[in-house]
Amino acid sequence: MPTLEFIRSEIEHMRTQIGRQRKEILQLQRAGIATASAEILLQRMLEKVERLCLQRDELRKAEPGPVKGKVLGGRKW
Repeated sequence: MPTLEFIRSEIEHMRTQIGRQRKEILQLQRAGIATASAEILLQRMLEKVERLCLQRDELRKAEPGPVKGKVLGGRKW
């Protein structure tokens, strides 16, 4: 099972790749070249990021959070 940190880094990496893919699609469109296959690839990349985000959210929910009501250095009544 991948760790939360791994998934976060993978999401960041994929978002960078998506930005590059969008720029490439724009260049192809300006040049008058068909972009259907590039747009399909972009859609698959976006779907993968969405799946990774869902997986990240599930891992975040499963992680133990801070204990409510416990303050470091607080008074003991």
